[in-house]
Amino acid sequence: MVGQSAEPRAAVLLQPFVHQVGGHTSMLTYDEHTICKPLVSQELSFYESLPLAMRQFTPQYKGIVSVHLKKDSLGNLTLIASPGLGQPDSCGRLDSAGGDPAVTLWHKCKWSHSQVSKSFKDSCPGKMLLRTDLQYHTDSLLEDANGKQPERKSYNPWGLHCHRQHLNRMSSKHNENKLHQFLLLENVVSKYSYPCILDLKMGTRQHGDDASEEKKARHIKKCEQSTSASLGVRICGMQVYQADTGHFLCKDKYYGRKLSPEGFRQTLRQFLCNGNQLRTDLLEPIILRLKALLAVIRKQSSYRFYSSSLLIIYDGQEHKESADQHLPFPKTHGTNPSRVDVRMIDFAHTTFKGSKSNPNPTPHDGPDHGYIFGLENLIKILQSLLEGK
Repeated sequence: MVGQSAEPRAAVLLQPFVHQVGGHTSMLTYDEHTICKPLVSQELSFYESLPLAMRQFTPQYKGIVSVHLKKDSLGNLTLIASPGLGQPDSCGRLDSAGGDPAVTLWHKCKWSHSQVSKSFKDSCPGKMLLRTDLQYHTDSLLEDANGKQPERKSYNPWGLHCHRQHLNRMSSKHNENKLHQFLLLENVVSKYSYPCILDLKMGTRQHGDDASEEKKARHIKKCEQSTSASLGVRICGMQVYQADTGHFLCKDKYYGRKLSPEGFRQTLRQFLCNGNQLRTDLLEPIILRLKALLAVIRKQSSYRFYSSSLLIIYDGQEHKESADQHLPFPKTHGTNPSRVDVRMIDFAHTTFKGSKSNPNPTPHDGPDHGYIFGLENLIKILQSLLEGK
């Protein structure tokens, strides 16, 4: 029995989160339902004092875990999480879910970081992995000898790029034994077979109150030159499953920054297009969820969600089921939150009165008007798509 209870505390090999479409921090897979990311005290403070009304729109916070770098004999770098070394309650909450968190898809496939990197390189010869205006139809890592894909999942290269950069930064700055604290968060796409994800940078201002003058100027320029200024929202990353090819179509933040308001609208439309048709059935549930979020944000006084993102998520394969049954989704299905999801993420620069990490924040009164402006425009554009304009 002793062995059994100790098992979930085994070290967990962290792998790049294959559905990361935006951001610059490496997101890592801890177990099937949990991802982790480097701890930033301001983000932790946000999760610890999260207003109740916002919980349905953010990933569930699951605790903290200690992580260290490990180098194998070939010089490959990996990250290992030690659940027993985090906060006492962090591992307890996870273990209660049952099963060994270390057994993930990646472990079953026994892919090392270098193999994964190599597969990406091989499938994109000579291409800059990240300039996704090339629109590569992603990199399928699961082809058998005949080129068939037993699981046509294919992966977004953005997360791998962030992971490589993160490993290189860590290995150049710290030795292997240094423990790093990581936040454990709900993997909000784990219930989707083919998660279509749109990562939107919300608001008209992206720099935190603590930004240096140089950083502030940089962020202001990015906002002015993108739809952040005109619409209060810009595309930071996207993956959308194409039913006709069995691949994900991916776009990155460089693509999103160049879009005009009309280009933004077209990309939003493309996000809801499965290669065969526009998923009009998803528009109403997405709009309803965004309106519910808008109502919540309007009530949050002093909060400023600088540089945070909003994810819109749906399953790219759901349409097949309805086609098989020759039945449209019943009206009540439109309000089912599991078909679509809307979640706020990335709170490293979020500020609010009473923040533990920032006890004297710049006083901001009332709700975050830049965020509200972005949400209102997003809803308007989706409503115009719904009306067939």
